[in-house]
Amino acid sequence: MTLNVGQRVRLAADLRLTGSVTPAEELPEESGAFAASVALAAGIEGTVERVDEHHRQQSHEVREYLRLKSLLDDFGHQMPPESRKRLDEQVGALEEEWAAYQRRMLRVTVRVRLDNGFVLDEAPEEAFVSV
Repeated sequence: MTLNVGQRVRLAADLRLTGSVTPAEELPEESGAFAASVALAAGIEGTVERVDEHHRQQSHEVREYLRLKSLLDDFGHQMPPESRKRLDEQVGALEEEWAAYQRRMLRVTVRVRLDNGFVLDEAPEEAFVSV
């Protein structure tokens, strides 16, 4: 599902946010950190304010797969049979890395202003469902 700015959404599961808290009047480097936890119940509605797409970095194996696959597709028909077979094997050995990269290639995060006043920023879009 792709969310859009202005779209109404509902929190799909209970969330518990934990971490350090700094009073708003103090600079983070000047104050002591307080520990805090906030629980948000599934079903809370809000409005999408921003959608960010984050493209994952390609590993060396993914770049090598793309290079070898391109070579095979463009020139494989001209290669001697043994060279083509070796290239096929190299491409085959990297296909698992390529498939894994494709599954996680794009990560989408959103900023949602919930109706209760909380703002969730950089939350994965999977945490919400459309209303």
